[in-house]
Amino acid sequence: MAAEYPDPPAGHPSLSAADLKRRLDGGESVRLLDVRDRDEFEQWRIEGASVTATQLPFAKFLQAKATGEVEPLVASVDGEGPITVVCARGEASAFVAGLLQRHGVDARNLADGMYGWARLYEAREVPCDEATVVQYDRPSSGCLSYLVVGDGEAAVVDPLRAFAGRYAADAGARDADLVAAVDTHVHADHVSGLRLLADDHGVEAVVPARAADRGVAFPVTELADDGSVAVGAASLDAVPLPGHTTGMTGLRVGDALLAGDSLFLDGVARPDLEAGDDGAAALARSLHESLTERLAPLPDETLVAPGHYAPDTEPAADGTYTARLGDLRARLAAFSMDRETFVERVCAGMPPQPANYERIVAVNLGTEDADADTAFELELGPNNCAAAPMADD
Repeated sequence: MAAEYPDPPAGHPSLSAADLKRRLDGGESVRLLDVRDRDEFEQWRIEGASVTATQLPFAKFLQAKATGEVEPLVASVDGEGPITVVCARGEASAFVAGLLQRHGVDARNLADGMYGWARLYEAREVPCDEATVVQYDRPSSGCLSYLVVGDGEAAVVDPLRAFAGRYAADAGARDADLVAAVDTHVHADHVSGLRLLADDHGVEAVVPARAADRGVAFPVTELADDGSVAVGAASLDAVPLPGHTTGMTGLRVGDALLAGDSLFLDGVARPDLEAGDDGAAALARSLHESLTERLAPLPDETLVAPGHYAPDTEPAADGTYTARLGDLRARLAAFSMDRETFVERVCAGMPPQPANYERIVAVNLGTEDADADTAFELELGPNNCAAAPMADD
């Protein structure tokens, strides 16, 4: 049963997730007051270079309303300027924002809270010489997906179930039919939209053959290591990049590489989510080979479009999370490390595993089911699919 919260003591403005993101993109200082419990805040919160965040539990504000001691709480909120109050769904934070307004504090509520933040999905075009490529950005998790459009057809790469309808609608808006959905690997951080797109939109579901070998339990088209997916006159060509998982496969379209979870703008993928700690070193060796050998034939001008980004990752000048392969080769120490040093560095620098990742993997394999609400709940939180940053100092 959902918690019930008292009505706000005073009127207060609200800020939408999209408005907050625009402020963050513009580099504006954002002063957040998060009234969730400490463990929720520590696990997942809104971050950014211009964000100052303070966690104070909702119960303290209920007590302060009773005692009239609101000002000391306000004084403990870091930063300056208006306060944006955050909770899970925008209900407890509405009460706190109203309480602060009643005491003369410039405060607003983040509408729909962290759940609203998780439903924000933005799109930008990625430069590509062969097709129209749209990058979808989920700021709450740094999760990136792609729509590739060519001559009346479209394919979506690494689709999220929560936004399955968006891809078909956006393809239609570009006078294209969504014909294929491709996962670069079996994801552990979000619920894939592959099955939903196949069932509800008649889209062909495609997974790398080695990913299918992990036990995919629903009908898919298997993509061979040297295979491709036609999208109108364009082609998504497989580039095997094992390391994060055995089946991780990038997709090259023209001069762009949709790199999935292999190479990121600040580092590389973690190797422990398929085979656990015992198998991490072997997959890390495969990842080193992917970076230094399998990517070696690609020219420096190749535009790398990754599957994730970190909260402090700087986007390109056009707002997309992309970078030239040559720049990454020069900037990331991973490319110059010998194999065993790389393995040691990667295996020693992994963050906590993504929340619910084992069940998410099962849902994505099709061995378990989850309704829309459950799927959304499972993937809330940071993606945590990267190892330690690998940028040279």
